[in-house]
Amino acid sequence: MGIRKNTIKIKTALISLSDKSNLRPLLNLLKKYKIKIISSGGTYKKIKSMGFKCLEVSKFTNSKELLDGRVKTLHPKIHAGILNIRKNKKHRNDLKKKNIPNIDLVIVDLYPFEKKIQEKLNFHKLIEYIDIGGSTLIRAAAKNFNDVTVISNINDYSKLAKELKINKGATSLKFRKDLSAKAFNLTAYYDSVVSNYINTQMNIKFPEMKTIQGKFVKKLRYGENPHQEGSLYTSSDNLHLKKIHGKSLSYNNYNDIYSALEILNSFKKNEGVVIIKHANPCGVSSEKNQIESFENALMCDPISSFGGVIAINSVISKKLASKLSKIFFEVILSKGFKKNSLKILKKNKNVRLIDFSNFNLRNKEHHLFLGNSFLLQDSNNIFLEKKIKIVSKKKPSPSQIKSLKFAFKVCKFAKSNAIVLVKNKSTIGIGSGQPSRLDSCKIASSKALKFVPEKIINSVAASDAFFPFKDGIEELIKFGVSAIIQPGGSINDRKIIEAANKAGIVMAFTGTRHFKH
Repeated sequence: MGIRKNTIKIKTALISLSDKSNLRPLLNLLKKYKIKIISSGGTYKKIKSMGFKCLEVSKFTNSKELLDGRVKTLHPKIHAGILNIRKNKKHRNDLKKKNIPNIDLVIVDLYPFEKKIQEKLNFHKLIEYIDIGGSTLIRAAAKNFNDVTVISNINDYSKLAKELKINKGATSLKFRKDLSAKAFNLTAYYDSVVSNYINTQMNIKFPEMKTIQGKFVKKLRYGENPHQEGSLYTSSDNLHLKKIHGKSLSYNNYNDIYSALEILNSFKKNEGVVIIKHANPCGVSSEKNQIESFENALMCDPISSFGGVIAINSVISKKLASKLSKIFFEVILSKGFKKNSLKILKKNKNVRLIDFSNFNLRNKEHHLFLGNSFLLQDSNNIFLEKKIKIVSKKKPSPSQIKSLKFAFKVCKFAKSNAIVLVKNKSTIGIGSGQPSRLDSCKIASSKALKFVPEKIINSVAASDAFFPFKDGIEELIKFGVSAIIQPGGSINDRKIIEAANKAGIVMAFTGTRHFKH
């Protein structure tokens, strides 16, 4: 391959790095093509200590560092050398008058602000890690991609080496444009991290301008449907989901995984089994016994569970692995796998096995994208905002209270309108995602009658929002539901309480609604 069109010979490079790993191969590369180096601060010292020639920025600009190093590269001689348009005669004359050479290559990264947030530095110490000079250099070089090459990621050193080899010490326009886009992506991401952090510190929930940052994790096989492309991004350094076995995860897999872990996150340590299908729970149990919890979750809707995602809030035993191996699940999540359980589960090449031991759900805000707009709200991290109010004549037993709370908890994570039937600490019927609450009542009841008819008598029910009419609770009552928990707040509350009293069941109000659309 010959030299590409629109190539620019690299004669002078400016280097300023926080991450100085892999620096020696880079310096050897620049030396090979006789590229002069300008640098400052710690980077300059590091380059000199490694035995390479380098001109310090302060000598290049004839201006000492100011403000304890806050001002080093913010100098006209630096930025004129980067920003001048090489074909512009006036620009060339300006540089000639001031004796300013061109800077053809800028290799700069940014202070590790995001990393320092994780170290929980106090606010005043942290702001010293907000990069100014580095961001300015990157943006200047990226803007002038017609004439300047910018490297803003250590992983692109090898790409630079390849490019210089192909073009005999020069870079092509396409290469420079690609790196320019990457550089602006970096500065935009970096600024969004800073702005969101400061907004959080100042308790500004809804700023005039809102940015959402995300780092590319991987390209997915496809999106929600095969004709849609999809990728995974994260705003943290790591998803903390360790894939142990199986093919790559799909867009829908990740959606279901998140839904499952949201529910498990609300349970006690090492307690609970959740089965998800299309981001909806189709079986949930928080019995202490792992096997019992799994069997109860599965029993709620064994048909919908097929091909779903199952999450176990503990280490999977050999006995459970044997049971899981007989059912097709797309993904099995757990807090680890015993060796003998892994041996059993790995026999199925299609199942994905995920260890979520280190997963930490820290979502403070929720976004819903609507075309070119998005809705923003607090994440729904409240379970019961108020004390449960018993509004019926009949009072619940302690065991009923436990079951009602469990039912209402699961209801929070099912799509609205949501109705959840529970026996003890396991779901027996779930109706969700219906325009009519009555229809959800019918679906939940019919599923319970279909799969666990012996459990519906004296079961309890939860509703994510109030019952607008008494027909919904009458539907539940006629099949044997003995207690219902709901937010209350309907203009028909009085009629609904009367219907509960007439049937001799418990009615509890929470005052907290849990719509999930």
